[in-house]
Amino acid sequence: SCFGYPVSILFIVVNEFCERFSYYGMRAVLVLYFKYFLRWDDNLSTAIYHTFVALCYLTPILGAIIADSWLGKFKTIISLSIVYTVGQTVMSVSSISEITDRNQDGTPDNIAVHIALSMIGLILIALGTGGIKPCVSAFGGDQFNDDQEKQRSRFFSIFYLAINAGSLISTVVTPILRAQECGIHSKQQCYPLAFGVPAALMAVSLIVFVVGSGMYKKVQPQGNIMIQVCKCIGFAIKNRFRHRSKEYPKREHWLDWASEKYDKRLIVQTKMVLRVLFLYIPLPMFWALFDQQGSRWTLQATTMDGNFGAIQIQPDQMQTINPILIVIMVPVVDVLIYPLIQKCKINFTPLRKMTVGMFLAGLAFIAAALLQVQIDKTLPVFPTAGQAQIKVINLGTGNANITFLPDVTNFSVQPNGSVNYKTFETSQIESVIVNIGSENTSESITLTSSSRHTLTVKNTETGVAAVMLFDNVTEKPEEGKNLIRFINNLPQTINVTMGETDFGRLDFLSASNYNAFSGGGTENIVVITNATTCTTTSKALGFGGAYTIVVNQCSGTVTDLTYVEDIPPNTVHMAWQIPQYFILTCAEVVFSITGLEFSYSQAPSNMKSVLQAGWLLTVAVGNIIVLIVAGASKLSEQWAEYVLFAALLFAVCIIFAVMAYFYTYVDPHEIEAQLDEEEKKKQVKQDPDLYEKEAEAVSRM
Repeated sequence: SCFGYPVSILFIVVNEFCERFSYYGMRAVLVLYFKYFLRWDDNLSTAIYHTFVALCYLTPILGAIIADSWLGKFKTIISLSIVYTVGQTVMSVSSISEITDRNQDGTPDNIAVHIALSMIGLILIALGTGGIKPCVSAFGGDQFNDDQEKQRSRFFSIFYLAINAGSLISTVVTPILRAQECGIHSKQQCYPLAFGVPAALMAVSLIVFVVGSGMYKKVQPQGNIMIQVCKCIGFAIKNRFRHRSKEYPKREHWLDWASEKYDKRLIVQTKMVLRVLFLYIPLPMFWALFDQQGSRWTLQATTMDGNFGAIQIQPDQMQTINPILIVIMVPVVDVLIYPLIQKCKINFTPLRKMTVGMFLAGLAFIAAALLQVQIDKTLPVFPTAGQAQIKVINLGTGNANITFLPDVTNFSVQPNGSVNYKTFETSQIESVIVNIGSENTSESITLTSSSRHTLTVKNTETGVAAVMLFDNVTEKPEEGKNLIRFINNLPQTINVTMGETDFGRLDFLSASNYNAFSGGGTENIVVITNATTCTTTSKALGFGGAYTIVVNQCSGTVTDLTYVEDIPPNTVHMAWQIPQYFILTCAEVVFSITGLEFSYSQAPSNMKSVLQAGWLLTVAVGNIIVLIVAGASKLSEQWAEYVLFAALLFAVCIIFAVMAYFYTYVDPHEIEAQLDEEEKKKQVKQDPDLYEKEAEAVSRM
């Protein structure tokens, strides 16, 4: 021992820190991996994410049964940690695009292989993290003797700190790793590194745990109480069905039908557990909202501006607000809020606290919906089926009058100016007439459905030139990047380089393809003509926009560029997500922590693990609810989905409040003491000399 603590707990705490780093680090970048690497849409990414989380909270029941009934906690942790490490490794391998990138363009050629590997990895991770979840903390508690209650209590505080530290650090670090560019043939978002570091930490976790093997106190499996409870319930239901005839007298409670096989203590304890589990029925709706921090709220952040001055925040890093606020709000609520409520003589019972927590979670989603409305106002409108959009850029020195036929839509464009995209039905436009001064030209047009086009016009010495360009961008740039292309407005051929990207040779009035650049920064632009080379620095273009840069002049050290905005950048700042995170964190403090406290206070001493399993099951069901609601709602607007979830939680909150009103608090210790007394009286009846024998045994001590 060291300072009164078993040395073995050091290995257990380090093991838990590494495991939580591994899990939360992988989970932080998971939904963006689905969206940007596997190329799934937002709905499918959200669905698979919540399926994975649900599985992670279903498997603890399996892990508890294996540990308590067969292998014991130590062997269960070792076995499932190996499965866990393999799963994390498979996830890292699945994100390496070069596995199937035969044409070396940086994107997988056979995405099905990567999807299959990803699903295998996630299933193994879910089995591993869920399977060891109920074992590690209990195994740590087993290391203490019965007279070390104080040390055991402090151990659980340190253990909880290790969980939060691993979660917080990994949620900061892995998005930074993901944002790095890596690759053999071309530079891409570095998902192999973002998944590889958590895999390495899980391997470290396993090694550390094995190193401490000789110091552990290993308790042999003694049977799982959950199995006994399930058997008791099953027998009661079966026995009641057998005796459904009216000739059999009714019993006070349907569980009393198990009395033929099971003792009174187990039946009474099971009744107490079922009363609490009944209150758990509405709780999954809270978790349905809470766990969307890692899916919908992260996706919401991808359409926002993450520029915090000297720091660029990644969308998946916004999740760190929750653990940071937890560290702040838990003591504030315990030391300040609850005592203040108590001084106001308000009976703020645990169930009332949980009701308030559910209400606050609903308010958090109302805040998210209001924010989404503001984001939607900044998003561009893209053409739908049967539509096309045309943008006009005037590269000349005179006003350009544009007329589209046979629709007869006309407008004017200033010199060196532009008119933003206008939407047309593809069947309405056949040609365009361009007038600049006394010169004009007419061009036939063929528009592609659901596409964008740019019409460049310019008055030249030989007349009016009009060139229709195809814009192959019909969605916002990914991950806050900017898309940039160049148009040559010089009479000679030029070559353009921006940063490390070569846009190639551009003839007069021709345009390059769009290329992606990291948002928020500046890049060096080099324009090479037959006569000279011009170098300049681009202006900062924000995040998530698309731009056309027109090269108007290159002579000596002078470079004249015109920036045309094709897709507006993200203008709503990520800081506006902080209020919804704050409200949801407050909801978690008064709901989750109170819920666990209430469950333990109402559970029999030997059945706390049953309620722990039930609590984890509510989290799993909550994630399944996200799949059902998001899939069945078919709402096209994201803000409407947020409102729907909030409305459902408000409705469930009312139901829970009614259930809580009729709930009667019990003292399990008092009930168990009564059972002990009854059992003793029963033994006295069987052996009248029992008290005398006990007194004699005491006198001899």
